[in-house]
Amino acid sequence: MKRSLGLAALLGLAVLTACESETKAIKGDGEQMNMSHDHHSNHGPAKTDGAEGSTHNHGGGQTGGLQEKDVNVSWTYAEGQAPEAGVDTKITMAFTHDGKAIESFETTHEQKEHLIIVSKDLSYFHHIHPEYQGGGVFEVNNRFPAGGDYKLIADFVPEGGGAMSKSAWLQVKGAPLPAVPVKPDGERVKTVDGLRVTLDFDRLAAGQELMLTYTIEDAETGAPVTDLQPYLGAVGHVVILSEDAEQYLHVHPMDEKGSGPKAEFMTTFPHAGIYKIWGQFQRDGRVITVPFVVNVLP
Repeated sequence: MKRSLGLAALLGLAVLTACESETKAIKGDGEQMNMSHDHHSNHGPAKTDGAEGSTHNHGGGQTGGLQEKDVNVSWTYAEGQAPEAGVDTKITMAFTHDGKAIESFETTHEQKEHLIIVSKDLSYFHHIHPEYQGGGVFEVNNRFPAGGDYKLIADFVPEGGGAMSKSAWLQVKGAPLPAVPVKPDGERVKTVDGLRVTLDFDRLAAGQELMLTYTIEDAETGAPVTDLQPYLGAVGHVVILSEDAEQYLHVHPMDEKGSGPKAEFMTTFPHAGIYKIWGQFQRDGRVITVPFVVNVLP
């Protein structure tokens, strides 16, 4: 009897030790935001990581495999010098896990990494794709238009993990531009590069799954545009940021093979407040970026 009790105690201690080792987290170099990736298709929610209807949650919600909280990003700018406006700045990102370089990354929408760069007032937006150098290192050049604060958001999928994002603020030397207020649009219709783009919602409330519908027409004739080209493997992409750039959503279309005049995207705004939305489409070999600002109700 005493021998059995002793064996049970040892087994219990072993299980407790194993559980504790699984919950240890490594603090990352990059700032962790409240982020999510929404992937949907015209057949319903896409399968991600083998779980139908799951969402890539950038807050560290992956289950199994490499976890976002355990991934570190070291950011280097201009070869260690202070970045300046108006000149090309090399941005280097080194991804590590447990002190070792992350060697392999999945290709998602034709790229191993998507890098989103925005100014503090969200008036500047750039979606670029760093080149993988090997050894967990990505590099890209960017020319910042003015001095001031910028947020950089690295969007990636390491092998063995789900979709993740890491971010950092960067201060760029040079004369700043006047801040542009982030004000909701009175009318959600914009004309960009000869296209009239309308954005509609089936509802606009926080915490509820909702549909964003873009309708794209010729600005002169009003004719529906049906010749959109695939951009990064889909009819379009949508990036959403809250006014303070802390809430980030990267949304892919319901029907990735569409060509217009409508493109639908499903997502959920995490909180009430003001958000800026950038829709990106391609036509005649040119990428068209259409911004809207909305006020999401509670």
